[in-house]
Amino acid sequence: MSDRFKFDRMELAGSLGDLGALLPIAIAMVLFNGLSPVGLFLSIGVFYILSGTYFGMTVPVQPMKVIGAYAIATAMTAEQILASGFLMGVFLLIVGMTGAIDVIRQFTPKSVVRGVQLSTGALLISGGVKFIMGTSKYQALQEAVEPHLTVQALAGIPISVIIGIIAAIATLLLLDNRKFPAGLIVVAGGLLLGLVFGIRSDISSITIGVNLPQLFPFDFPAGADFTFALFALVLPQLPMTMGNAVIAYTDLSAEYFPDKASKLTNRKACVSMALANFFSFSLGGMPLCHGAGGLAAHYRFGARTAGSNLMIGGLFVGLAIVFGNSIVQVFNLIPMSILGVLLIFAGAQLTLAMIDLNQRKDLFVATLILGITLASNLAAGFIAGMVVAHVLRWEKLSV
Repeated sequence: MSDRFKFDRMELAGSLGDLGALLPIAIAMVLFNGLSPVGLFLSIGVFYILSGTYFGMTVPVQPMKVIGAYAIATAMTAEQILASGFLMGVFLLIVGMTGAIDVIRQFTPKSVVRGVQLSTGALLISGGVKFIMGTSKYQALQEAVEPHLTVQALAGIPISVIIGIIAAIATLLLLDNRKFPAGLIVVAGGLLLGLVFGIRSDISSITIGVNLPQLFPFDFPAGADFTFALFALVLPQLPMTMGNAVIAYTDLSAEYFPDKASKLTNRKACVSMALANFFSFSLGGMPLCHGAGGLAAHYRFGARTAGSNLMIGGLFVGLAIVFGNSIVQVFNLIPMSILGVLLIFAGAQLTLAMIDLNQRKDLFVATLILGITLASNLAAGFIAGMVVAHVLRWEKLSV
């Protein structure tokens, strides 16, 4: 069996590690923004398979979170979201093909990269805690801690908290267990809970057949859609994409896979995401990217080769074709608190990247980015960190 592709329990468990970051946004963009379920999940699966096969190692696939969060919160139209994905694809293709991303990387200090990784990890942990407490935006909109379970509380304690605590303890006990991988056991347990205690109407609405994606299922975005998407979605997303989905991601890949990551350059990461967004655009899916958080999630739960990509990618493609529009109901079988546990452990893994910072000014920059991110957003933290890091470097200041 090649060291590029392994197909065992650990790879399968690792392939499921990033569901906590992927599924909530994907499902919400189908339900609230009207994106094509088949096209969205099929494009995710194809991106997993092709990127993993090309790079020969574990490669994460994630939604563009700034675009996703704002689009969901304001109920944007599918055409506006598709326009943002197309524009992101154009930008990524340009910076990748021209080598502009290498210039950006040259001017990005290590402390900023670590700050982005620390902040992303903290956001994942925070998001996971909200899922377990039942306070995320999705749960609030549904007015339930576990919107797709019939039971909402036991002895006055939210059922999401009970499931989350049990799943977290199980994950801790099985974290390094190769016979019973934590990610696999926790997700399988969540699915079992969904089948037993799931809302019957959700389960009964699941249909099986052969469902092929429709090419360009929506009208081509109008000029106004592109203009709106540029200012409302693309410009706020760009700093996070450059910081987390390219620079911090390729840096973390080199740390996790030093023998394989030479092929994963900043340029190729940009081109990979550009092509994925053009493909997703054509099928009515959401904007896609790589990401340091996604890689940490896959790695923490056992993924080490491109075999994990083929397994999770094949799963998404197969489910999209077999279940069609009811694929959302299939994924809703996994309780939100289970996804929260995955997020917490993925975030904790990612925050560990900063342990190689040993100068006070570097630690200051990293924690500054964290503070600004928690108060505002990661894009603002990235920009502020870049400014402060270069001021400290140019003026040779100490803190």
